[in-house]
Amino acid sequence: MISKTAEYALRAVACMGGAHGNPVSADELAKQTQVPRRYLTRVLQDLCAAGLAQSRPGPGGGYELTQPTGELTILDVINTVDPIQRIKRCPLGLKTHKELCPLHAELDKAYAATERAFAGVTIEALINSASPIVPLCESAG
Repeated sequence: MISKTAEYALRAVACMGGAHGNPVSADELAKQTQVPRRYLTRVLQDLCAAGLAQSRPGPGGGYELTQPTGELTILDVINTVDPIQRIKRCPLGLKTHKELCPLHAELDKAYAATERAFAGVTIEALINSASPIVPLCESAG
């Protein structure tokens, strides 16, 4: 449903959000998120360009979120790097289809529902979940 780039961005954002305002180096992000370093660098550049993250150079530097995790949603992250492609017109280019056919209308409804679901989950909710499984970490036991 979402691209690898969006998945990687979500991993990076969850990792930065879990650092509680402390910068996380690109190497540490790559290790924790299990994203190839070169690919992660491009994702981080996109997050920084969009203003969701910033980088601090030098010793003790790294990447950190610029927005509170309680305001940043899964959808915000996805829309920054690779938005869900909604269906606005006939993907086949059929001129007689002035509105979406039943198939494409149903697919678009599913995409809309996915957007609503992702918009309703903040990064803070992921990080502070009551689940015993911690994002991006091996669980104890």
